[in-house]
Amino acid sequence: MFTLLILATGLLIVVGGILAFRLDAFVALILAGITVAVLTPSSLITRSMQLESAVIKVTIDSGSQLILAAKPIKKWQSYIVAIDRKDGNVLTAIGRLTEIRPVSDWPQELPSAQTSPAELKQENSTDKAHLACYRYEIDAPNVESDKPSSNPASDVARIVVLSKTAFDSAKSDGAKTFMSRFTTALGLYCGSLAILIVCASIIGRCLLDSGAADRIVRSALAAVGEKNAPVAFVISGFTLSIPVFFDTVFLLMVPLAKALRLRTGHRYLLYVLAIVAGGTMAHSLVPPTPGPLFIVEAFGVSMSSMIVGGTIVGLISASVGMLFAFWANRRYELALPDDSQPTSADSTSASIAAFAENNTSSPSLWVSLIPVLLPVLLITLGGLTKEAVPEDPAGKSDWSVAGISVSESVGSFLTVVSEKNMALLLSAIFAVGMYVHCRRPSKDALASTMQKSVASAGPIILVTAAGGAFGRMMRQTSVAELLQDLPGTSPVAIVVAAFLVTVAVRTAQGSATVAMMTAAGIFGGLVSSGAAGVDPLYVALAVGCGSKPIAWMNDSGFLTITRMSGMTEREGLRFVTTMMALEGVAGLLAVVAGVVLFP
Repeated sequence: MFTLLILATGLLIVVGGILAFRLDAFVALILAGITVAVLTPSSLITRSMQLESAVIKVTIDSGSQLILAAKPIKKWQSYIVAIDRKDGNVLTAIGRLTEIRPVSDWPQELPSAQTSPAELKQENSTDKAHLACYRYEIDAPNVESDKPSSNPASDVARIVVLSKTAFDSAKSDGAKTFMSRFTTALGLYCGSLAILIVCASIIGRCLLDSGAADRIVRSALAAVGEKNAPVAFVISGFTLSIPVFFDTVFLLMVPLAKALRLRTGHRYLLYVLAIVAGGTMAHSLVPPTPGPLFIVEAFGVSMSSMIVGGTIVGLISASVGMLFAFWANRRYELALPDDSQPTSADSTSASIAAFAENNTSSPSLWVSLIPVLLPVLLITLGGLTKEAVPEDPAGKSDWSVAGISVSESVGSFLTVVSEKNMALLLSAIFAVGMYVHCRRPSKDALASTMQKSVASAGPIILVTAAGGAFGRMMRQTSVAELLQDLPGTSPVAIVVAAFLVTVAVRTAQGSATVAMMTAAGIFGGLVSSGAAGVDPLYVALAVGCGSKPIAWMNDSGFLTITRMSGMTEREGLRFVTTMMALEGVAGLLAVVAGVVLFP
């Protein structure tokens, strides 16, 4: 109950601060994070961190003092066993792992692949090849009187396995002052996200100023033809919203929608909704935009997995959005704003001629796409690069990429350049070179572009770091344990709950990014520790989809769409809000299907 009270207080400060007092998101998150840190007792902090560090998928036989793990425990010699008396207090160390034993020593029937996560559920496998057995010794007296159990849902005491370092670190962190814990978390998130966000901002600015973004959109239009312009808009919007913020992408593309409306005389609503359908989904699902980037860190998801998974779910959601856009366009004709009406018969052709003239100095399509695709390619290659370390310390490592053997120099090189910070940095360097080559800016103009990029990234870094620190304080309330013990908790239930929490916060305060950060603070510990029994990627995608409903007048993106397209607020609620809600639900259904079919 006390944990729920702390969580409610933190959420109230974030939502109420933004809505009632019009606080900046950074200020609201800072106040909420500090308040939660003050209210959380040290014992709860220590306990939450200990449980978060515990090895989840183990079965323990206290009679023979054996532990069966779902996969080998790295550096098992440094692991201890502790007892959790299920009374809300910190764990007590009672022994240590002493030796690794053959799995055949396990005195019971080996757990099957279809059992629950706490009973060693094997992912996509029915064999027992990855099981590992260990013996532990009891160092503390009178342990038997606690009647330890290996069942996490049991009301009696249970045995937990975790590293000695994590056990001691949890006690140390619990003894720190609230401000020390909060500022440490704030600094950690700044350090992990600052380079990524600045590089993404530089890439986006250079794409715009070099004409590369414009080239991508117009090439897509040329490839599919004027008749299929909505397809070009949704694909271009999705692609550009990966490195460029959605508001900027919409401002870039809406003049093209207006120009086509003047040319064709119809389908303006379809053009606008197509831009929104693609851009908004990439903005919340595909790194390196701030929301997905934060989720990658909070849930411990690999960047390559989030890029691939976000792209798949995003395109499914965008397709559903496009179906609604076609349906709405057949039933309603959106008028152009007054300032878009032609003043002469030649204004449309003159506008198109001006667009063509601007394209002459723009980079080619493939060069324009490199800043977007390069980090995706490098990060994906890094995920496919494996090093097989030999048992003999004097031996050489075997390197492979997607199962193909490569030399050590190639493997080491790919490991370096595929690191997410390095991949984004290389892409930013290329984007700057492309901008310089195409526009030949003066030193002052180049400096101005870089300054604008860094300046626009600054507030985002602050808000993202504040959200991370707030989330960390929320995790230290032991909310993961609270969620895990809810009746009927299952992987699907966790995914749906994460979606609904994000929807609630998004609807209340308007910011998709803040909604994602808040949900990550509630579910991060449960998911990243493995206690939820669901792949963190699925929860991350569900949170991204949950940040779409419900867009209305408290959302700056909603206001940008309506004002720049000429929609009234009523029309925006009728079409934009409805479409984004459908996209979010469609994305959730796709994620749930993934949880069920590919657990």
